[in-house]
Amino acid sequence: MDFLDFLRAVLALAVTLGLIGLAAWVARKYAPDLLARLQARKPGERRLKTIETLVLDPTKRLVLVQVDGEERLILLGEGRELNAPLPGRAR
Repeated sequence: MDFLDFLRAVLALAVTLGLIGLAAWVARKYAPDLLARLQARKPGERRLKTIETLVLDPTKRLVLVQVDGEERLILLGEGRELNAPLPGRAR
């Protein structure tokens, strides 16, 4: 194996890893919107809606959901979920 074969293998690996990284970035950026649009086309009213999501740190996330017209704030992370109703926010 000469130097050009080694360089070609390293460049092929770099391109492959770059394409995988690009696909992961595109999936994280556009997949939630695409899934929401696909689910919105189903007939009937849904009881559960995700209103907003906020990432606090790599292990914790706040999720505001609406269940049967009542909004609830859920803290997800570290293997447990904590939720509480929001006072005065029911619709």
